[in-house]
Amino acid sequence: MNEKLQKIKLVITDVDGVLTDGLLHYDANGEAIKSFHVRDGLGIRMLMEHGIQVAVLSGRSSPILQKRMQDLGIKLAILGKLEKESACFELMKQANVTPEQTAYIGDDSVDLPAFAVCGFSFAVADAAGYVQDCADYVLSLGGGKGAFREMSDMILTAQGKTEVYASAQGFLKTVENMAQ
Repeated sequence: MNEKLQKIKLVITDVDGVLTDGLLHYDANGEAIKSFHVRDGLGIRMLMEHGIQVAVLSGRSSPILQKRMQDLGIKLAILGKLEKESACFELMKQANVTPEQTAYIGDDSVDLPAFAVCGFSFAVADAAGYVQDCADYVLSLGGGKGAFREMSDMILTAQGKTEVYASAQGFLKTVENMAQ
């Protein structure tokens, strides 16, 4: 596993059920609220600050999601597209990486085509069993509960960058551009 994670230069993430708990909150005007875990946001920034691009791929689009992406500085994204296989290839092309250099994190059946075309796939802990069975690795944390951060720490560790998140000195070297 470490050998594959050492090659990762792009992480593509689903949103609902990965960066959020998957619940959709509506008011009379439409989607009103999404909850994002701050540790996931910090994990995204740590990856980006250490040369690993992060892309968002979601079957839904909303001003809330776009604001979160803006806050974190995520520029690579395809929103509102349920067909994720071709979207992954498009994001890889934009990032100038190969499938072997790409990891995907998801939680549901809609993510399985992405699992199939990316070099490494992660499922969150609360993904359905049949989704977990298709993933290369099942995380111990659930969607919206820090699963993305768990994954980012694993990638950084495999790439010899544990100090970024595990020591004060390592973290302070990159804190200037951090966001949660």
